[in-house]
Amino acid sequence: MRIFSITAGHVSESAQWPDQLPDQGYLWMAFSRREFEVLQIEVQSILEKLTQTTVLDLHMQDLLNKQLPSHFDYTSDYNLLVFRRLATGQSESDLSRPGEILHRASERAGPPVLRRIDTSPVAFVVFDRVLMTVHPADCAVRESYAARLMQAVDMTAHQKQSRIPTSPADLMLRIVSQMVDGYLNLRRELTRQLDHWQSELINPNTRFNNWRALLDARLSLHYLDEICEDQRAAIQDWTDALNDLPITADTNARALELLKVRSRDVLEHIERVVHHVQRLEQSTETAVQMHFNAQSNRTNDIMRTLTVLTAIFLPLNLITGFFGMNFENFPVLHTEQGLFWTEVGMAVVGLGMPIFFWRKRYLGSKT
Repeated sequence: MRIFSITAGHVSESAQWPDQLPDQGYLWMAFSRREFEVLQIEVQSILEKLTQTTVLDLHMQDLLNKQLPSHFDYTSDYNLLVFRRLATGQSESDLSRPGEILHRASERAGPPVLRRIDTSPVAFVVFDRVLMTVHPADCAVRESYAARLMQAVDMTAHQKQSRIPTSPADLMLRIVSQMVDGYLNLRRELTRQLDHWQSELINPNTRFNNWRALLDARLSLHYLDEICEDQRAAIQDWTDALNDLPITADTNARALELLKVRSRDVLEHIERVVHHVQRLEQSTETAVQMHFNAQSNRTNDIMRTLTVLTAIFLPLNLITGFFGMNFENFPVLHTEQGLFWTEVGMAVVGLGMPIFFWRKRYLGSKT
């Protein structure tokens, strides 16, 4: 559990439950999923004390659900966004030992980049002045952004413009943007791996044997496509909710416009990942089809060569079979020039037919 008090130029972390909201600014309460499950009663009481409301029971179940897809929901008191991030190959901690990690080996076959295509949900509950997040155990996103938040305080002290998020919604979008960056980095690694496989598939001088890994890659791309589609729908719903907000005297128009801009930026990044994944799927399918077409053409070339050779030796076998018949009266067999003319005839046939096939372009690798 990590609790941050965030104002315009200051960020402080406390290990104790907050008694009240800061005079200016907001709170960020970050929990691991097992910690949240153990402390959910205390969390509800603290939220009621700070915001005069609690999280609905159905939304509490969503916060604890490890299989929930990315989606957005809202109430009159808060917004709920679930966004799946790239996991690190670790399981949740034991309920009796919240926060402790149980490592597990990845069961996914193939290169290491494929083992990274595993996701886990991060839930955001956005109040007016409180952001509550529920992460997987040992969430690198939470720790990384907490470090960036502290670094932003130092940078703000030396610059006029503040780099600290101005609201819980702004903080949520920045964390989501960091998670999307992980998908963008994974996209580059997948491209390099699939380009290598495509070169092997198309190269006629190599025998491709990584069919299991290639199948895992295609399944992983389908899985990643579904995840990104859910993410895009969730952020789109969030953006639509921002656009539907009424403009009142209490509304900070500039802050709202900045939220819309950042939301569109996150949505554009997700769409880039979706389009790239779909292009990788299409290029992989095309490479596989080209591989089988090349193998089919190579088989056709071999069969054509064997057919031509058979056609050349077929008349020669006919001649030898003809002269092998056991007739008592066979004039050619009893002449002195019979063997010579037979050899000449077989040579003419043996040389003439390859020339004929070559002129017809039945021989050679190109037709």
